[in-house]
Parts: sequence; C-alpha cells; structure tokens
Amino acid sequence: MIALESVMPPNSKFLLSIDPQTPPPGLTGAVVAIGNFDGVHRGHRVVIARAMALARRLGRPCAVLTFEPHPGDFFGRGAGIFRLTSRDAKAHRMAELGLDGMFVLTFDMALARLDAERFLRDVLIRRLGAGAVVVGYDFHFGAGRSGTPAFLREAAPKLGIQVEFVEKVSADEEGSLEAVSSTATREALERGDVRGAAALLGHAWSLTGKVIHGAKLGRQLGFPTANLAVEASCRLRHAIYAVEVNLDGRRLKGVASFGRRPTVDDGPPLLEIYLFDFTEDIYGRDIEVFFIDFLRPEKKFESLDALTAQIRADEAQARRILN
Repeated sequence: MIALESVMPPNSKFLLSIDPQTPPPGLTGAVVAIGNFDGVHRGHRVVIARAMALARRLGRPCAVLTFEPHPGDFFGRGAGIFRLTSRDAKAHRMAELGLDGMFVLTFDMALARLDAERFLRDVLIRRLGAGAVVVGYDFHFGAGRSGTPAFLREAAPKLGIQVEFVEKVSADEEGSLEAVSSTATREALERGDVRGAAALLGHAWSLTGKVIHGAKLGRQLGFPTANLAVEASCRLRHAIYAVEVNLDGRRLKGVASFGRRPTVDDGPPLLEIYLFDFTEDIYGRDIEVFFIDFLRPEKKFESLDALTAQIRADEAQARRILN
C-alpha cells in the first residue's frame, strides 16, 4: 500500500494499492468502480460518482480498480496505446474526486487467462475484498471478454457482491450515438483538437513531467523555454498551443511547441513551453502542462528571423486566448 504524498492534493489520505494479495486495510469491503479510466473523462466520472453514492449509502470506502500496463499494450495492438494519463496522474485525479484509493493490478498473462468467474472470486472477493461493484454499460472482463454485463448481473449477487451499471454518456448535449470514450479523446488530440478533447474529458488535457535542459535556442531568440521529454506513445499533433502550467500550485500562462523543430534540427519530439512574464530557474522541477487551444501546425521557416517573428505572433495570439 502506497500513499502518494508527492502527487496527491494537500492533506490527502488517498491510498494506492498495487497488486494486493489480501484485502488492504482502509479499503476492505470497498465499493469498487472497475475500468482502465485512461483520461478520467466525463463517462468515467459518472461511473465514479455512482460508486461514491453507493459507498455513502452502504457506509463503505470507495475505490477504483485499474490495470498496468494498459491491456491494449499487453496484447500488442498496433503501435501502442496513446496514454492520456500516467498511473500517478490518474491516482491524483481520483484523489481530487474524493475517492479513498485506487487498486492497480499488473496486467500479465496470468490475469489475462482468468475466466470471468475466477476473476470475481479470486480478484474481487479474495484479493480486494470488494463489497460492491460499479461498471460502465459496455464493461467486459475475464479471458476472451467472457465476463459480459449479463454474466456480472447474474453471478455477482450470488457471491455477495452488489452490482450497478452506468448507462452511456453521450459526447454531446443532444445525446448523439457517439459515447464519451478514451478512444474519441485520443483521436481528438491526434488532430490537435484540444478543445474537443477537453469537452470529452470535462477538463483540459495535460502532460506532467520534469523540466529538462534543451539546446537553449529559445533563450538565444529571446523566448526561454521549459522543456519536457514526452513518452514515445504520445500522438498529440505536432503543433503550437496556448497552454497553462501548474507549478507548485501556481497557474502560469504560456505558449507551447510540441514537435520536432523542423527549422532547427528535426529531432525527436519535444515539448517546449515559453511561460509569459516568468524568469525563474525551474530545471528539475515537476510541472503539469494543460493544453487550452490549438494555434497553428508545426512548420519549417526559411530563417531564424522568420521563426522569431512567428513566435511573437504566437505569443500575442495565446495571450488573447488565455486572457
């Protein structure tokens, strides 16, 4: 059991339980919401809210159960899952929502081979001590996705586990057929549509990382940047964005470039953030970057002077948007 003091909100008693073999103290008998919860989007939050309401009625703690690595990565689909939230960022979101904890199970072959009934008995009851379960309308689990909603509805009560299902959360106010999903959010970010992603998530999408040293070209051009290395799986569109940055609880404004810097070196993808009216040295500090709006695609300029002029224009546009 781990309390993530370094990433949790102040005074949080949130517990992160990784691969428990017996019901952990503080979370025994919990109402458990199950899913990958990548992005903790609006649909996820409805499931979590239902779980919290049930936990209050039953007088029990409330937690989520999620998996690492993402099952899609384990089964090797495509080029890897574009993760919207890391494990620790996900835990932070859950703590902010008021949950008591998060169970994380290692998704390996042993877990993948468990059939639906053994998952209920061996994982939910024996290892987690779950008292009730809340899942989304399309939740499947167990080997070959054999644990259908119909199976869970019939089997869980026989084992003493109460179950609630949450219906689809539509992507728009008109109740379109498209459901809020992590996949839809990833697709929006791949287009650079960070506003659309925020509408699905219910909050601006963000990246968290430690500020690293770069080539310091931005400083030479008069626009010093805070640089973050980004996971290779990140498929955010290479472009320029208006951003806000959380630094030790302070909300700073700026403009960010994510891409390969084609005018300079066409190197590996890097996130470079120019913070407005900011002169502190923050190398080695952890920051969270919120993507507020798309400004323009990444492009190659004929000269550094042309690039500098465009950066000034980007700054002016970002200031207008953020103000």
